[in-house]
Parts: sequence; structure tokens; C-alpha cells
Amino acid sequence: MRYLFSIILTLFALQVQAQYTFSMHITDAQTHQPLVGAIVNEKLIAASTDDNGIVNLTNLSAGKHTFILMYTGYTTDSITVTLPDNKLHEATLSSSDKGLEEVTIVSSTRTNERMENAPVKVEVLGLEEMSEENTIKPGNIGSLLGDVSGVQIQQSSAVSGNSNVRIQGLDGRYTQIVRDGMPLFDGFSGGFGILQIPPLDLKQIEFIKGSASTLYGGGAIGGFINLISKRPTETQEGSFTFNHSTLTESNVNTYFAKRYHKFGYTLFIGATHQDAVDVDKDGFSDVPKLDAFIFHPRLFFYPSDKTTIIAGYSGAFEHRLGGDMQVVEHTTDSSHHFFEEDQTQRHTGEFIIEHELSGYKKLYFKSSVSSFTRDIHSYMMNIKGDQLNYYSELSLFIPQGKNSFVCGLNAVGDQFHKQHTDSVIALPDFHNNTIGFFAQYTAHLPYDITLESGLRSDLHDQYGNFLLPRIALFHRFNDAWATRMGIGMGYKTPNLLVVQNVEYPIQYIQPLLPGIKAEQSIGYNIEGNYKKEFSSESSFFINVALFLTQISDPIVATQYADKRVFFSNYTGDVSTEGTDMYVKMKVKGVEIYAGYTYTNAVRGYLSRDQYMPLTPRNKIAFTALKEVEAKWRFGIEGSYTGPQYRDGDSNTPGYFFMAAMIQRKFGEAISIVLNVENLLDYRQSTYETLYTGSRLNPDFKPLWASIEGRVANVSLVIKPFAKKAKKDKD
Repeated sequence: MRYLFSIILTLFALQVQAQYTFSMHITDAQTHQPLVGAIVNEKLIAASTDDNGIVNLTNLSAGKHTFILMYTGYTTDSITVTLPDNKLHEATLSSSDKGLEEVTIVSSTRTNERMENAPVKVEVLGLEEMSEENTIKPGNIGSLLGDVSGVQIQQSSAVSGNSNVRIQGLDGRYTQIVRDGMPLFDGFSGGFGILQIPPLDLKQIEFIKGSASTLYGGGAIGGFINLISKRPTETQEGSFTFNHSTLTESNVNTYFAKRYHKFGYTLFIGATHQDAVDVDKDGFSDVPKLDAFIFHPRLFFYPSDKTTIIAGYSGAFEHRLGGDMQVVEHTTDSSHHFFEEDQTQRHTGEFIIEHELSGYKKLYFKSSVSSFTRDIHSYMMNIKGDQLNYYSELSLFIPQGKNSFVCGLNAVGDQFHKQHTDSVIALPDFHNNTIGFFAQYTAHLPYDITLESGLRSDLHDQYGNFLLPRIALFHRFNDAWATRMGIGMGYKTPNLLVVQNVEYPIQYIQPLLPGIKAEQSIGYNIEGNYKKEFSSESSFFINVALFLTQISDPIVATQYADKRVFFSNYTGDVSTEGTDMYVKMKVKGVEIYAGYTYTNAVRGYLSRDQYMPLTPRNKIAFTALKEVEAKWRFGIEGSYTGPQYRDGDSNTPGYFFMAAMIQRKFGEAISIVLNVENLLDYRQSTYETLYTGSRLNPDFKPLWASIEGRVANVSLVIKPFAKKAKKDKD
């Protein structure tokens, strides 16, 4: 009996000893956020991860076990472990969803959220769109931005070709454009910003429509555009683009990139030549003579798996000449002397450190300094100005289970210094400096609700302190339906070189009046979306948004009879409200995008003539793209721009725009593209003359439609390493 009792005790002890525990932490492969509710099973034993992405399976025997990892919308994985061990095993799962709007990671929200789950709506033009635009408009991204619903590219000068970006009906000065999160394009250089950025040098472009001031500053009132630069991969990249158009524009762009073990690089070099062209034969250039060169190298250092250091330089050099065609062709006489000549240089240096701390915390430091010089010559004056922009930021990203916290400090400023020789210029030198603190908390609540709250406090050296709260909410009802809503505040300080609607001649701009104050804004948005994937070849996504933005104490430029321009605050407000909707579809391999925007933009500070000039109430746009056997691509694009108000309440007509593209690929390395813009050849000059007054002193009308007419271009793209890259990938 004693022996039997001993045997039973021994067997019981062995049984107890055989009960082991397996522990695992499961996260998203791209965002590193914990996957809550992921299933881990081993034969008949299963458990799900908690709010921190951790799971424990108990009562396991000693020996080898294979565990299956599963999560809805993600690829299934497995891991084999020999027990006992006391480790917390780490695993990552990758999204398997190939549907629309599903796998894009945005950086503008700073939380590494997937685009479809971000509380703030972010729209993305990705690498495919950048590559396509490189074959259509390789010189700059202006045309590409204008294809997005709710975004309008307004050319502000027929002579120089300057343009600005307007979102949701607001003037271009309310759109904040940054590159890799750092603002560089404002003030003296604002009209040239998007005209000096080629698509081949970018990975993607991210849009936030409406207030986005918490993370990037108060100027993002109408919207925010973040240009994301490419980074090197372990596969050697290389691309040459050669382009020529019927407007005698020629482009040569090159891009190379490679990452090694501890070092990497990207290098972009681009050159553009454009002859001056008088499309409507009125004696004045509709397209200026242009020579441009851009040089953008970046160096990447990887001292460890958790640290990336980036140092870069960008140089942009440009010469523009427009006006009377005889002057442009160097045959000036007493009857022909009107011209405007711009020589610009932009030198930008950047330095970025990204470091991952314990617990997936991330520390970021970024800094940039940009010097922009513009030398303006005209028949009336000569002025040279220098603008220095700087930006520095230190921020911290802290994941907290399925929630996250972002905070940081930044300093931003600009300095303008003028030099003039042959006229008295009232425009003074000036500077602006701001120190800001920001914090943002993103909480994933029950019932598929994500709540994001943000607060920014800015101290401006001339206009005091600004407190900017923001709150946004995202709720997914099910796999198909979701909604967003949000509210945020912003501000814009006075800047003599950021004027409204048209470019006033710089020689007439007067110093700021005493007592002028910053504009302040509040913006609201609510939206819903629906998505459905029918097959790998057919899917559907629709987004419908309502927006409202109000700007109080608007700063308005007024030109008096003697042509002097003064800035002052007006009593009342500027408001814009409307609907912005777009649809993305795949139908038997055809990719379709269609957007509609209704905008009611009103200048409430006026008793009459209240409608915002050159803002169409209705705009419709669509694109369709079809690829055949990986050799041919066919694309068509169309839009309708409704009537626009001028100052004085007169209307412009509505008009249609059409474009078409054919691409032929020869393997992976070579492709040729034929593209035709403005197939219908609609031009503003077919409706009205572009200027009034004499040839010696013309007064150009505001531009509300294309003045270039029908344009065709042919481009050749050569990727010398494409075959090897495909072989390595396979």
C-alpha cells in the first residue's frame, strides 16, 4: 500500500510538472501596434490576446508545440516552440486585405495608423500616381494636385506662371504645404513652391482637408499637404525620364537609390527647358521662358536597427522670363518693353534622427533651413529679396496598448530682407518666429470607436499666444460602413508677401498698419464611407464629407487708386461650406476615380459681391485607367468646372476638360508614354482677351481657366536595374 501511494504521488508530481505556459506578444507588422483579439491555438487549446496584444496558453505539456496565429484581415502565421521556456515570444502579422483604402500607412497623423482607421481623414496619392505623373508632367506636381476632389490649382500670373493651391474654396495662403513634415513653402517663395517639386522625387502625397493645426501649426486652416520623399531600399533603384511637349517643354529627370548595411542614399537630378509661347497670338507670352535645375541628394545612416539618421540638401535654380514676345526675344523698342523676369534660388538643408526606444516608443528630431532668393526685373522696377525659413522639432511617440500618445516642441520662423536698386520700395524687412508645444492622444474605445484629441499652444514673437484644441472621432459600424467627424481651430498671422486671390505688384505693397491682428478660424467636418470588395478584379469605395470653415478678422489686401496696397482686418468673416465626395472603383480591371465638390465660399465682411472670386461652386472630375497584359496602359481624364464669380459679381462660363494617355511597356526596364492634355482645347482666351489697357502697360485679368490650350507630350522612361530588381524579388 505504501508503494502504491508513492507511485500515485510521483505520477501526480509529474503531471503537475508537465503543465507549462506559453506566452506571446502579437503586433501589426507595419504599425507595431498590438493586435487585440488575435487568436492563438494549439490543437484543441485556444486563447485571444488582451488589450496589450499578449496571450497566455496554459496547461501545456513539455516538448515541441506548433501554435497557429490568426487575426481577421491578416495573413495566418505559425510558430514552433519547445516547452518549457520562460520567454515572452514576439510575433507580427501583416494585413492580407487588398481592398481599396486598406493598406496605406500615413505619416501625417504621426500615429502610423492605417489610412482607413485614422480619426482624421487623410487622402493619399501613392507611388503609382507619382510614377504616372512623372511621365505626364515630370517638371512639377501642380497638375497632379489639381486632380484631387476639393483641391484647386489657381494660376495667379499669366506672365510668370505662378500658382497656388486652394482647398475647400479658401485662398492659397490657408493651405499649408510641408515636405517630410517640415514647412518650407510660404511668403516670398509661396507661388513657386509646387512648381519646383518633381514627382519622381516623391514616395507619396498626403492630404488633410480642413483644419490640421495640432501637429503642424496654425496655418493649416483650409488644408494640409505633406510631400513624402522616397527612401532607399536594399534593391538598387535607378530611373531616367526624357520628356518633350508641343509647348516646347523638355525635361530630363534621374533618380538613384540604394540601401547597404549601415549606409544608404537617394539622388535626384532634374532639368527643364521651356521656350516662351504665345498661344492666343495676342503678343504676350502665355507660357514663360523657363530654365530650371534641381539637385537633391540625401544620405542615410543606420548605426543600429533602431536608429536612422538622414542628412540631405536640395538646390533649385530657376530663370523665368515672360511678357511682350518681342521683349522675350530680345527686340525691345519704344512700343514693346513690358516684361517680367524672375531668377530664383532655393537652398535647403535637412537633418533627421529617428530612434526607437524600449516598448516601441519612438523619438524624432528633425530640422531644416531653407534660403530662397528671388530677383525680380520688370520694365518698371528691379527688386531682389532673400527669405530664410527654418524649422526644428523634437517629438515623442508613445504607444500605450492599443492607444497612443504624441507630444513635441517645435520652433519655426522666417526672415525677409530686400535689396532694390532703381525704385523706392515701401515693403519693409520683417521676421516671424514661433515656438509651439503640441500633444495628441489617440484612444481606441469599445464598439470600434477611435477618439483623437489634440492641443497646440503657439507663442508668436509679435502676435502673442494661440491655443488650438482639436478633437476627431472615427467609428466603424462594420466591415463596410464607417464615419468620421471632427472640429479644430487655427490661425494665420499677417504676412505682407501672402496676398489674396491675385498677385499685387510688390513695389506697391505698404508696411502693415498698427493694430493689425492674426486671423483665427474654426473648422468642422463630418463624413461617411462605404466599401465593398466583390473580387480581386472588382471593388467599390465611396466617401461623402460635409465641411464648414469660418475665419474671423480676415486680413484683406486693398489697392487704392494710386496703386498702393494696404493690409487690414475687416469686420465680419470668411466662410466656406460644402460637400466633397469621391468614388473609387475597380470594374473588371479598370480603375475608376470620380469626385464631386460643391463649395459655397462667402466673404461676409462685404455688403455686396460676397462670393469668393474664382471659386467654382460645382466641380466634377473623373479618371479611368486600364492595364492590358502588363504591356499597355490606357488612361482618360475629364472634369467639369462650373461658373465662377469675378469681383463685381460677373460670372465666368463653365467648361469641360479632357485628357488621354497611352503607355507601352517593354519589359520592366523601358516604357513610352503619349499624353494629350486639354483635348477640347478650351482656353480662357477663346472667351475673352487676357488683358486690358495698352501694350506698354497691360492690366492682366485674373485667370479662371487654362491659357495653354491643347498640349501633347511624349516621354521615355528607362529603369536600368528593373530586371535585376524583379529577379531578386522573385
